Amino acid sequence: MSADGLAIEVRNLTKTYPDGVRALDGVTFEVPTGTVFGLLGPNGAGKSTTIKILTTLARPDSGRARVAGRDVVAEPARVRRAIGYVAQQSGCDPADTGRENLMLQGRLYGLGGRALRERADGLLERFGLTDVADRLVKTYSGGMRRKLDVAMGLVHEPRVLFLDEPTTGLDPEARVALWREIGAMARAGITVVLTTHYLEEADELADALAILDRGTVVAQGSPEGLKKALQGDSVQVQLTEPAESRTVKHALADVGGVHDIVVSGREVRARVDAGASSAPAVLSALESADLRVASVTLSAPTLDEVYLRHTGRSFRSAQEGDIT
Repeated sequence: MSADGLAIEVRNLTKTYPDGVRALDGVTFEVPTGTVFGLLGPNGAGKSTTIKILTTLARPDSGRARVAGRDVVAEPARVRRAIGYVAQQSGCDPADTGRENLMLQGRLYGLGGRALRERADGLLERFGLTDVADRLVKTYSGGMRRKLDVAMGLVHEPRVLFLDEPTTGLDPEARVALWREIGAMARAGITVVLTTHYLEEADELADALAILDRGTVVAQGSPEGLKKALQGDSVQVQLTEPAESRTVKHALADVGGVHDIVVSGREVRARVDAGASSAPAVLSALESADLRVASVTLSAPTLDEVYLRHTGRSFRSAQEGDIT
């Protein structure tokens, strides 16, 4: 690791693909050693491109990145020996057993003999795969395959583990089980970098995170710190019929302490300085403008509200509108 305790240093990364799509535009962040760091953003935000550069699978157009103290462009072989990488798509060979997949992965890193066998056995036990170790991977469930993918990423004992959308497609039980393993890795001193488009996953796991939108970092910090920076509460109103954004904003223009108004069909979302006193005024103003209310909800700040504050749109609308 670097002398200043950073597992990863990223400075002003840019990347434009041949079709003209600018995937990264000045991405900058740092990851302290032994933490879980989340790259949060909708599809197309630049998360996977960032991971590809940090794992030496792609080269930036400009900027600099260091992983485990090594420059990803100047020293790619040394970076690869220090990291593990679990891609979105499974890297397991379905025609081999779980044990055979782990053994092969270890040999690719120069491991062998008794040490490799013991390492494989330990990982199979750790991820609850001992009973199926000698079954073909094609018979595994999705959760079992994902556990094996992560075990393969750990077989050579990397200092930094990259997990690209690790829980996509998993059922809730398998997702929570993998969350527990990710937390255990960080407690054991492994730096974990994960990309995710699940807000609750970033909130649950990350010690710190960077929120990406359209190739730029729009906010970074701890989940709690980012949420606390938003004063007041969130009010979400469901109207009985869809409304125009300008109509809603005009209706709420004279209500004090209301800001960051976003309208999507029947849903109205806004930040209010004092939820208990502001909510009745919001409802009254909407009703006075012939905008009938079906329901209203007050909540504490969320990561979705953080994203809304910095981008002007909700995370859900961004996820639905962007292309991977």
